[in-house]
Amino acid sequence: MTKRIIYQIDSFTKERFKGNPAGVVLNADGLNETQMQNIARELNNSETSFLFSSNDSSHDGKIRYFTPQKEVPTCGHATIAAMYAKAIKENLDSCILNYKTQIGILPFEIIKDEDDYQIAMTQGKFELSPALDLGKRQKLITALGLETSDLDDRCPIQIASTGHSKVMIGIKSRKKLNALTPNLNDLANLSQLIDCNGYFVFTFDSDDQDILTYGRMFAPAIGIDEDPVTGNANGPLGGYLVENKIVDYKGDIFEFNGRQGEQIDRLGKVNVRVKIQDNKASLIQIKGHATVIFKTEIEI
Repeated sequence: MTKRIIYQIDSFTKERFKGNPAGVVLNADGLNETQMQNIARELNNSETSFLFSSNDSSHDGKIRYFTPQKEVPTCGHATIAAMYAKAIKENLDSCILNYKTQIGILPFEIIKDEDDYQIAMTQGKFELSPALDLGKRQKLITALGLETSDLDDRCPIQIASTGHSKVMIGIKSRKKLNALTPNLNDLANLSQLIDCNGYFVFTFDSDDQDILTYGRMFAPAIGIDEDPVTGNANGPLGGYLVENKIVDYKGDIFEFNGRQGEQIDRLGKVNVRVKIQDNKASLIQIKGHATVIFKTEIEI
């Protein structure tokens, strides 16, 4: 039996009980997959991250992510939470830590600001699939409870990924976004057909000059009916907007803030930064604040 330190962190916010909650196990060495899955199921956040020490000079440690139902290759808000918890526990100065994930070794930046921290995560390689065919597109629209007239004509329905793919669905109205009551069973079934378990519905209908988009993300196929604030949706959204020429930018950087969680009262903000080369997204980073809800220990 070993004592494990567990944090509950709200990511992409400085206000408790907002943003996206994640569990963090800082000393996960020795845990097996069944134990990690049980901890994630017990905490019942959309994801829980597990930090392992490094046995290789090429990286500073290893990180794994579990939903209440299964392991996933990467997770934005659970990375923000993990690095925030580590920074607090170890009283770190600003630094970059290279962590091994299922999608490769990624740099995570800890930014110390007086007595607090922001965390920036470099995501995996950006990939954009062709638009869904008409049949799958119609199944998706119906499952979400949308009409074709609700869609933003500038925005093709495509799967975008920085390591954990999401379907991008642009719509015209924030009111419609917040009124969505999707058929979760139909979305889960569709995930098997398109090999993508997340659906990110977004709109440019914002009344705040600092906020470009509002979004909601549904992933019932992996046990997440609705994710409050999703790094692995807002990040790929940046690449999607660039490569579809939906947004203007100067030079080789496109940066914006996305807001999510409004309808479920877990509002949070993700800063997205896209580096561009030859009109393609060459690197995507997300950045956000976090706050501790509780810290505890278990023996397992």
